[in-house]
Amino acid sequence: MPQLRLSYFDFHGGRGEPARLALAIGGIAFEDHRFSFPEFPEIKKTAPLGQVPILHVDGVQVTQCDAINRYVGKLAGLYPTDPYQALLCDEVMYVVEEANAKLSPSFRMAGEEQKAARLALVNGSMPQYLGWLQQQLLAHGGEYFADNRLTVADLKVFVDVRGLNSGRLDHVPANLVEQVAPALNAHMQRVAQNPAVVAYYAKFNAA
Repeated sequence: MPQLRLSYFDFHGGRGEPARLALAIGGIAFEDHRFSFPEFPEIKKTAPLGQVPILHVDGVQVTQCDAINRYVGKLAGLYPTDPYQALLCDEVMYVVEEANAKLSPSFRMAGEEQKAARLALVNGSMPQYLGWLQQQLLAHGGEYFADNRLTVADLKVFVDVRGLNSGRLDHVPANLVEQVAPALNAHMQRVAQNPAVVAYYAKFNAA
């Protein structure tokens, strides 16, 4: 097994959390390097493309969260071996990432500018993405997005829905998912009850 070091912000969410969860679920040893937001400018100087998460594999830096998710998913047995099921898994991860890319600029805004940007998403693309994810989930049995089992696609959606429900995103209603895609909340609760996920968050006393 390679030596792994995953570097990402010190909070339970965002682009680095699915990989953390996958490694924890798979029982894969890794260095969980967390840093604060004020430390990021220094981290950014040596990060590929100035972005995180970064996965060090035997000392080699790798960027791009979904490439990392696929790799650690394979190590942890959480990525489909069937090419079609792998395609479905990737499709879901890319859609969540596309939705995140639309939200990300708002984190660099404040006041009325941020409010206007986020309300535009709440009244536009957010329900569209959430509705599509719910449709995909139901089309593939209602429990998991691909391969009839837990994969990194489920972890990616779990982290995203958990963040939307948290109430920590100003101007994004905490009940948005429940209103437009309630099956995603049931999915989130299913993943949250996975014993390895419970044990992971218990280590941090995280709700």
